[in-house]
Amino acid sequence: MAASDAETAQSQIDEIDALSSIYGDDWCVVDEDERIFCIKISDCLEQPKWTLCLQVILPSEYPAAAPPIYQLNAPWLRGQDYMELANSLEEIYVKNLGESILYLWVEKIREVLIEKSQSSDTAGPNVEKITEEIDEDDEDNEGDYSLEYQPVQEDTVKTLNFVISESQEDEELPPINHGNPISDRRSTFQAHLAPVVSPKQVKMVLAKLHENKKIASATHNIYAYRIYCEDKQTYLQDCEDDGETAAGGRLLHLMQILNVRNVLVVVSRWYGGIRLGPDRFKHINNCARNILVEYSYTSSAEESSKQLGKNKRVRKDKKRTEH
Repeated sequence: MAASDAETAQSQIDEIDALSSIYGDDWCVVDEDERIFCIKISDCLEQPKWTLCLQVILPSEYPAAAPPIYQLNAPWLRGQDYMELANSLEEIYVKNLGESILYLWVEKIREVLIEKSQSSDTAGPNVEKITEEIDEDDEDNEGDYSLEYQPVQEDTVKTLNFVISESQEDEELPPINHGNPISDRRSTFQAHLAPVVSPKQVKMVLAKLHENKKIASATHNIYAYRIYCEDKQTYLQDCEDDGETAAGGRLLHLMQILNVRNVLVVVSRWYGGIRLGPDRFKHINNCARNILVEYSYTSSAEESSKQLGKNKRVRKDKKRTEH
């Protein structure tokens, strides 16, 4: 490694250490090997009204010869607001070429959030998460797919209403298992699995997962569950796209045709800035199937593939018996 390369690498290390020290739990390492980090920024520490997540990928040439690759994630940030903030960050980079700029970016974003808070009479933004990648054709992954960047909602736990009531506190939190991640073009997918026998346990597991700042920072946390009700001899089941259109339904369909029961599967996706199109659904389902096989909820991957083909022929009959 040349001396300049060594200095550049050291500058990154020093900057990351400093940011971690300054921002504490708000600073999150998404993927150390790929140098992907994110930081949650808000207008104030207590009862913040405006919040934004800055995700950055640091090229090996940063800061000497290349800027960070970044995403600005917030449900309210779009259109003119997004362009103005992006332009401000790029101006900071141009004015500080060759220098470490992440701290300047964070504080500029905080300044914008404080201005919004002071000029707004409302309790804060109230918009729903929109998928990053929008299917323009049918659900069978045929035709063209386009990615339209839309910021994602930060307070995922609140959005999904994972509020644990007093009665739920008496139930035992099931064990949570984590699968091996799959990476493709800077996007990372990882499945999480827990045995569940009630909707209360589903909420408890989801809330527990979102206590992990890396999982909470995922672009999408897609989930589906199936619980077999012995008394009614039917299934209680549901799913959530979390902004990735149709992904929850596809995940639940996979679980139906594999005939799994009493289990919750969550697939986290960290979007890396490159469009995956229909491949994203393949990775979501592969993550889910792998963890279901690993924890013996279904047969081997090869046998479950055969089961997928077999069940396609009878899936209409199955839908009549499941609610």
